[in-house]
Amino acid sequence: MTTEEAKIMEGRLFAPGDPELKAIKLRTHNLCTEFNRLLEDEAAERDKITRQLFASFGEGSFVQGPIYIHYGCHTEIGKRFFGNFNLTIQDDGLVRIGDDCNFGPNVTIVTPVHPMLPDERRALLDEKGERKHLCYARPVTIGNDCWFGANVVVCPGVTIGDGCVIGAGSVVTRDVPAGSFAAGNPCRVIREITEKDSVRLKPELWAANRPE
Repeated sequence: MTTEEAKIMEGRLFAPGDPELKAIKLRTHNLCTEFNRLLEDEAAERDKITRQLFASFGEGSFVQGPIYIHYGCHTEIGKRFFGNFNLTIQDDGLVRIGDDCNFGPNVTIVTPVHPMLPDERRALLDEKGERKHLCYARPVTIGNDCWFGANVVVCPGVTIGDGCVIGAGSVVTRDVPAGSFAAGNPCRVIREITEKDSVRLKPELWAANRPE
């Protein structure tokens, strides 16, 4: 781990333009470009790249592509994950996604936070007194069995519990407790998910299908 990476993990200001960080990002961006050039039925080649991209990519997981990943090595993805078109993960900080999660198109996860004041965004002084562009990052954690609708944005520092459904177009700025349906901009908990939400109670959907 580089010195600047250690600062990221400690939640301190870091320099995204640090040469070692830029080298990590360049490798990852190039891998994303390779992945996005491949045809969907070139599955073996795609799988090889995803396993180079992420810190972990669980058994049975799949990303539709195109994908846009920033570091990759800061993201852990569990088993049987599905990510639809245009998955974007700006993982300066750690991103952890549990098992059996499904993301709709255009889901974005971001971890970096930039200063609010314009002069501080332009430059701050590092520990050596040098003027540099600095920011910090907050980790994102997503539990097991979560479903995200299209165009969901998860902001820095958010934890989403197991079994949550996040409605399309939501901007998640705060934690969501397990078993919740949440939606909106900013995203808020609408209600708890219960057995009343079962498709078993919607016989018009079944046709020749049946529950397990």
